[in-house]
Amino acid sequence: MEILKIVLVSILSAVTLFIIAKIMGHKQISQLDFFDYITGITIGSIAAELATDLEAPWQSFTAMIVYGLITVVLTTITNKFPSMRKFINGTPTIIMDDGKLYRKNMKKAKLDLSEFMVLCRQEGYFDLSEIQTAIFEYNGRLTILPISSKRPVNPTDMNLNPKQDYIGVEVIMDGRILGENLKRMGHDEKWLQKQITSQGYKNVKDIFLGIYNKDKQLSLYQYN
Repeated sequence: MEILKIVLVSILSAVTLFIIAKIMGHKQISQLDFFDYITGITIGSIAAELATDLEAPWQSFTAMIVYGLITVVLTTITNKFPSMRKFINGTPTIIMDDGKLYRKNMKKAKLDLSEFMVLCRQEGYFDLSEIQTAIFEYNGRLTILPISSKRPVNPTDMNLNPKQDYIGVEVIMDGRILGENLKRMGHDEKWLQKQITSQGYKNVKDIFLGIYNKDKQLSLYQYN
């Protein structure tokens, strides 16, 4: 009976976390700002307590709901009032500009030179002379604008006008046909089976991944 109670309470905590995460949106599980980071840790701790608190689980459950509501309310406020967004999330800080390092800004961002160099290398810049501007964002990432002579060449520089690329659409995944995607591409399962056969496969179950690309070609990847 005790084990069953633990299982049920654990399921309750997992379902509650899932619902709260869906309400908060993808921001909660991507690059976190300051408040989301604190909220994520707190809700995770409460969820762990909820899974083991057999005497009064509703106390932890209520706390999770409250934290979720606080996050939703603050998100709404920061979307409507930019000044509150700056107060809660913070603002980007210029660390380097036009060959000059700003020591006061680094101190304000609680970033030392070693950490700054690491962030530069992670972005692919090993020579500071290649950097025009470096901005430390409020989510902890370093955004770098390279000097013009060091930035990658793009088609416009070479007077080229390439065709627009588009994202391929998965029509087969893990041996199963994704019917809605296939229909959205204007094809049916009969067409798909012909394509599979023409590429030397017998059955859709032999295909690990099938992608319909911008050139209206079907790329198939078999199981290994």
